[in-house]
Amino acid sequence: MIRSMTGFGRGTLEDENQSFIVEMKSVNHRYCDLNVKMPKSLMLLEDKMRKVILQRINRGKVDIIVTQRSSSNYGTKAILDEGLADSYVECFNRIKEKYDIKENIPLSLVAKFPEVITLKKEEEDVEHIWKYLSQALNDALSMLVDMREKEGEKLEKDLSEKCNYILSLLIEVGNNSQEVVKDYRNKLSQRLRNLLEEYPVDESRIEMEVALFADKSSIDEEIVRLNSHIVQFQKTLTADEPVGRKLDFILQEMNREANTIASKSTNLNITKSILEIKNEIEKIREQIQNVE
Repeated sequence: MIRSMTGFGRGTLEDENQSFIVEMKSVNHRYCDLNVKMPKSLMLLEDKMRKVILQRINRGKVDIIVTQRSSSNYGTKAILDEGLADSYVECFNRIKEKYDIKENIPLSLVAKFPEVITLKKEEEDVEHIWKYLSQALNDALSMLVDMREKEGEKLEKDLSEKCNYILSLLIEVGNNSQEVVKDYRNKLSQRLRNLLEEYPVDESRIEMEVALFADKSSIDEEIVRLNSHIVQFQKTLTADEPVGRKLDFILQEMNREANTIASKSTNLNITKSILEIKNEIEKIREQIQNVE
């Protein structure tokens, strides 16, 4: 089953202290291009994220946005500089003694001085964070892949219908090609008779000319090859692997055979059918640009 390269996914996970939101959006691209935007504190986990994504996505431009929210005091501690506090208290006591001040030294006075009490954010446990972040990532990835698969089902159905239509047109081309040589023989005989009038027409010469024309204008091989390419294209649509590049190659071969038939054609009906085939091939080409 083919997949589209267009999709969106979102995953969230939270506890009482923090939450993670992972959003993913993908569009068509020749290769797999991952663009990750996340807080600097999580940069160490970017490589792990890329490995997880690449296990399930082979092509497409994917934008990944990671948002982390933490409670205001989560992972933060107040640190007391005891030496500095002792120094302040000692200074205050000396002032009291020197100037005979009876007032007690309030705690708030000591605590408000710079560097006595500082706030320090603890280093986060990367593995602990990954446990939560990876779940949100996988939820977003599953939603994205599911959307790409559903879109792929629609593409597969439409592409298969287009291939069947081309096959029906190719049958018409084959039927009309049987009449080309016959029509040429009749026209050639009539023309010679009109030109020669009273002279007898050399039937052997006509047959030789008809044989040369038949060999030159034969499209049997091209029809067989084009038919084979279409069957291969339809079979590839059902493969359980990324097939976008392969489909593009097969389509190039289909177009090559159609062009060859068009260049050989002297029959109006064949030309009309081939033009319609080429039109369908172009429609298919536009659609498979979004196939993974």
